[in-house]
Amino acid sequence: MEVAQILAGGMDSKDVKIRGWLHGKRSSGGIQFLLIRDGSGIIQCTTKRDQLSGEVFRELEELPRESTLEVSGVVHRDARSPRGFEISLRDAKVLHRSAEEFPIAKKRHGPDFLLDHRHLWIRSEKMQTIMKVRAEMLDAARTWLKSHGYTEVQMPTLITAAVEGGSTLFEVKYFDEKAYLTQSWQLYAEAVISSLGKIYTIAPSFRAERSRTRRHLTEYWHLEVEAPWVDLDGIMKVEEELLSSICHSLAERTEEELRTIGRDPDYLRKVDPPFPRLPYDRAIELLRDEGLDIQWGADLGWREERKLTLKFEKPFFVTHFPKGVKAFYHMPDPSRPEVTLSADLLAPEGYGEITGGGQRIHDLDQLLKRIEEERLDYKAYEWYIDLRKYGTVPHSGFGMGVERTLSWLCKLKHIRDAIPFPRLIGRVYP
Repeated sequence: MEVAQILAGGMDSKDVKIRGWLHGKRSSGGIQFLLIRDGSGIIQCTTKRDQLSGEVFRELEELPRESTLEVSGVVHRDARSPRGFEISLRDAKVLHRSAEEFPIAKKRHGPDFLLDHRHLWIRSEKMQTIMKVRAEMLDAARTWLKSHGYTEVQMPTLITAAVEGGSTLFEVKYFDEKAYLTQSWQLYAEAVISSLGKIYTIAPSFRAERSRTRRHLTEYWHLEVEAPWVDLDGIMKVEEELLSSICHSLAERTEEELRTIGRDPDYLRKVDPPFPRLPYDRAIELLRDEGLDIQWGADLGWREERKLTLKFEKPFFVTHFPKGVKAFYHMPDPSRPEVTLSADLLAPEGYGEITGGGQRIHDLDQLLKRIEEERLDYKAYEWYIDLRKYGTVPHSGFGMGVERTLSWLCKLKHIRDAIPFPRLIGRVYP
């Protein structure tokens, strides 16, 4: 029997048996209160001296936290219990006695301590809850994409040429050659759309950015989408419909979990398309009005994005970024070649960019011109250039940062809590 089945109801007055970890305990007036965690949830178990043998009762009294045990008893509905149900024990068997003094105590620990002990901190109720919401988020995304005709595809992690800026590549030795960890699936995705049409992936990406902010990871999970016959406006519609569907799904399926970590599910229920569109030019004007010294042509950093996001109550797009701040494959606007048909989706409440994307260059001559302007190695992109020779079509795509999006959905203070084992600048252990 799993704890989640008991907490779902319908087990009142029934005999059950569960196995799990001793999450916590206390005693009062000769009654022991044990919190048992089995992965599906946490439930309170109670016992008195006359309910168990004296030896078993004493063993439970002395049992260290995180010991594993098997217990059996009767389920009772009890509003005073932390989760509305508890088990009145009839028997208990200790399967493994944990070492004394579990490192993570009830007192407050600093972030470095918790990162050093991440392998134990993920057992906390906070991390349990976030990871469950994360799983539901990815399931909701897959459900929407599949229902709209997208096929899931996996691409290489080892690559030979940069997708984004070359300065953020992790270099690795590949036998006698040089390779890199992927920044995005995008170049390969542009090849596969000619085979499968609308596609998506959920996979890790790597950025060697020396950023120490609350929203940067060096290894993060990327939900990426690519589609043929879609322009900038079309891909923005895909993004807003997908994100809205995720929000609504989480509000229904993880309502209790969201409340536990501080996000009102009703807030997510109100996230509906269309999302506002803010041209880059107008964004620069708004930032200057706020007193920021920013020149046209500069990219938006976390300070600028934060200022903008505080002006909106729901996600919004910043569109038509200058050519100089976007990768070579972004299509220049035919009516204004100095800007691109690009769009970043920003989450409100100060969270900033959660997706980046736009329309790709599909014309061969235009792509060759951009490669030359950026002084890229033609040979490294020769296969990518081939795609414009054989059946090229207008196409667009985007990448959603899973941890950044989850941070906003769960109202987290730091992106490190959006993934079980975060990789940060200076942090690759455990």
